[in-house]
Amino acid sequence: MDRTVSAELEITAHEECEVELQIAVARADGLEITEELTVEHGDAALPVREWPTLHGGRLHLATLPPGSTTVRYEATVRGAAAVPAPSPMDLSVYRRPSRYAQSDTFGGFAAAEFAGVPERDLLGAVSSWVGTRLDYVPGSSGPTDGATDTLLAGAGVCRDYAHLVIALLRGLGIPARLVAVYAPGCDPMDFHAVVEAYVEQGWYAVDATALAPRTSLVRIATGRDAADTAFMSTSAPADLESAVVTAVADAGLPRDDVHDLVAIR
Repeated sequence: MDRTVSAELEITAHEECEVELQIAVARADGLEITEELTVEHGDAALPVREWPTLHGGRLHLATLPPGSTTVRYEATVRGAAAVPAPSPMDLSVYRRPSRYAQSDTFGGFAAAEFAGVPERDLLGAVSSWVGTRLDYVPGSSGPTDGATDTLLAGAGVCRDYAHLVIALLRGLGIPARLVAVYAPGCDPMDFHAVVEAYVEQGWYAVDATALAPRTSLVRIATGRDAADTAFMSTSAPADLESAVVTAVADAGLPRDDVHDLVAIR
C-alpha cells in the first residue's frame, strides 16, 4: 500500500524563537520514504536540523524570526514497516504512569471493569469501552487534560481517547504508548493519536475513536503520552495560525474490526 501524506503549518512568532516539529514520517526497516520538508519565512528558506527520537521518530528544529513562517512537509510512503521487538526498558517505561495517563489511579477500576477478559481480547474490549463512553467533541478538552479529566468529562478528541485507553491498559499491567500518526480516511482530517499496546508478543494499535482504519496508519512519533509526541512546540510565544493535514492511501480504505490485532506498518 502506498500512502501520500502532507502537512502545512502557518506560524506567527512574536519574537525570535526555536520551533520543534514532529511531522515527518518515522523511519523503519521495510519503508521507502520520499519526502520534502521546507520552512520558509517570506521568500527565505530557513535552515532545519534533524535529530532522531524514539522508535524511528525524527525531531526537526528551526529558528523562526518574528513574523509569519510557513512549514511544508510532503511524503510518499511505500512498503510495510517492520516492528522491532521491544527492549526490557520499553516494556518497563510503557507500564508506568505518565503526565497525561495517570494509570496508578486506574488499577482497581480497570481490574473491576475488565475482570476475566483474556489478554488477547483486552485491546478490543478497552477500545469498545472507551469508544462507547466518550463523545468525540472538538474543543471539549484543554491541553493539560489527562485521562482522569477525560473520564469525568465524558468527551474529548483523539489524544483524550488515547490517554484514557493507555491509563486503563497500564492499570491492567499492559505496556501501552501513544503514537502520533497520519491517518488516511480520518474525518475530521488532522494529525491523529492512537495507542500501541504490547500483547501476544507484539505491538498492536488501538483507536477507540474508530475514525480511520488502523492498517493505513503512518507513524510519526511515539512516546509515553502527548507530552512526547506533540507536532509543534516553541521556545517562546508563537501562534499556530493554521494547520492543513492530508493523508491518502492509494489502495483505498480497508475494512477495520476493533477486535482484530493490527500492527502499525
